[in-house]
Amino acid sequence: MNLQFGPLARLLIPNIRFVMSRSISTGTFQNAQPLNYRGGKRVQPIDSVGQEQAYEPSTGRVIATFDCSGEKEVHEAIQSAKSAFKIWSQKSGMERSRIMLEAARIIRERGEEIATVETINNGKSIFEARVDVEISWMTLEYYAGLAGSMSGQHVQLPGGSFAYTRREPLGVCAGIGAWNYPFQIACWKSGPALACGNAMVYKPSPFTPVSVVLLAEIFVEAGVPAGLFNVVQGGAATGEFLCKHPDVAKVSFTGSVPTGSKIMEMASKGIKPVTLELGGKSPLIIFPDSDLENAVNGAMMANFLTQGQVCCNGTRVFVHRDILEKFTETVVKKVKKIKIGDPLLEDTRMGPLINRPHMEKVLGFLKTAREQGAQILTGGEPYTPEDPKLKGGYFITPCVLGNCNDDMTCVKEEIFGPVMSILPFSSEEEVLQRANNTTYGLAGGVFTRDIQRAHRVVAALQAGMCFINNYNVSPVEMPFGGYKKSGFGRENGQVAIEYYSQLKTVCVEMGNVESVF
Repeated sequence: MNLQFGPLARLLIPNIRFVMSRSISTGTFQNAQPLNYRGGKRVQPIDSVGQEQAYEPSTGRVIATFDCSGEKEVHEAIQSAKSAFKIWSQKSGMERSRIMLEAARIIRERGEEIATVETINNGKSIFEARVDVEISWMTLEYYAGLAGSMSGQHVQLPGGSFAYTRREPLGVCAGIGAWNYPFQIACWKSGPALACGNAMVYKPSPFTPVSVVLLAEIFVEAGVPAGLFNVVQGGAATGEFLCKHPDVAKVSFTGSVPTGSKIMEMASKGIKPVTLELGGKSPLIIFPDSDLENAVNGAMMANFLTQGQVCCNGTRVFVHRDILEKFTETVVKKVKKIKIGDPLLEDTRMGPLINRPHMEKVLGFLKTAREQGAQILTGGEPYTPEDPKLKGGYFITPCVLGNCNDDMTCVKEEIFGPVMSILPFSSEEEVLQRANNTTYGLAGGVFTRDIQRAHRVVAALQAGMCFINNYNVSPVEMPFGGYKKSGFGRENGQVAIEYYSQLKTVCVEMGNVESVF
């Protein structure tokens, strides 16, 4: 059989072994090309503010060493985007739509290789990475459908005069992504931005620099003007150059609350709009009339996707005292059965954490939890898979904490790891007060057969994304974002168009001007 490989093949050292699915084995990937993308091609930055290394979390191997883009490189990327914007913004919505649909098609066609790169650099299971890639091309398809439908409003005024509004692009938008969903977040940000006619300069997390460059190449292959979607690599300094640049019209950031606060401060100097999708410590409320099996499955989905490294996870699991014992027993049995190991294997459901410092941080939270009286019911230990090539990986066993109370650090602070805290409650009024007693407000969930209670509870939850009898379902058609310190602005859904465009009002006089002077 004659196999055709995309740009992924050019990233690999010669001894890489491909299998029929176009994926590669753990421990063999090595980046061999520049990771910046500017003007339609991969480039080395023209200046640097230091060097970073990216790791394969499952083995601990360095898979990429790259220069962090300096102020000159960021400037060049933005100027390239400005030039492309002049072309792209003049295209009709239908023209943009056709190109975005082609990009979606290419992603769908090359889904396995993109998912493989994502798994190698991020550590999540290939099963999850495939879902992320599917959501990515669906995002581009969705916004391609909206690109041709953007329109304004016509208002009739006295005397035959009239007014109308125009929805116009902002210009060059800065996207700053997180390491837990590198490719998907880039599509979440670029989809509405490009549909509105904007250009984008994107900075991925320095922990996961590889897959976003594939997206940049796909956009050019699909037909966008060279420079419309550029990639700059680096850490905080590079992000600061991007946010402060006078030619950046908007900043969209996904990440931690402290970093989001700094980005908001920097953007305020230039009066730039920002979209912030930040952290969470979300409540999941299990009432005694719930279908127990569904509630347990929902709690698993709310805590252990991507090794628990998900901002909207429902990590505070409030369980009614009437079913606390049965729920806890059932969830512990299920957690013990989670298959941990090589994330590229089909039956693996939990891979490693992103890097060693983060693994040590999560283990530190668990040490504090024990000291404060929480009971580790299962997991929470470093784990070494049997496969010898994984001995340097950043694995820990998924953990369930019992005997928790609201004042514990593990309940109040975002752990960002595979840790579920179970808290008992007695009444609806009590649990709502406790659920909302947090500075975060990204998500929340409820399991109950009582439909009136379900809607009553989600109406009372101070959270931007709520789930009834499920958790961590995030269709691209629906807005995603938080309340309070979890940020503002929205990703996804039709409303995201408003965050990547600006409204112009035009008044047209059809008669003579009446002057008061």
